[in-house]
Amino acid sequence: MTGIDALVAAISALQRNDLEAWLRDELVSAESDAGPLTFSDMECARVRFICTLHYDLEIDAETLPAVLSLADQLYETRQRLLSLTAAVAAQDEPIQKAIIAALSPGNRSPETE
Repeated sequence: MTGIDALVAAISALQRNDLEAWLRDELVSAESDAGPLTFSDMECARVRFICTLHYDLEIDAETLPAVLSLADQLYETRQRLLSLTAAVAAQDEPIQKAIIAALSPGNRSPETE
């Protein structure tokens, strides 16, 4: 867990007032167990990502929620794909081959297109 002051110090471009706005807008979240705000490693990475979007790529504050929503959807899709890959890998070889064959472009049914 990282405190707000340590996070601001660790990311040179990060402005404290921007971080406070992102907290207010619920773009990032912090924990406060009756003490100072702290950020998980995942939230610190999210703050770094937002800094890249905002400061380096110059995405304005009004657009950030849409971009982050899309990034969150992509992350969720990636996690689901990893789960699916693990589930297929756990199957017997004939089942794996059947799944792979069903996924090949020539075998798609009209409903999936």
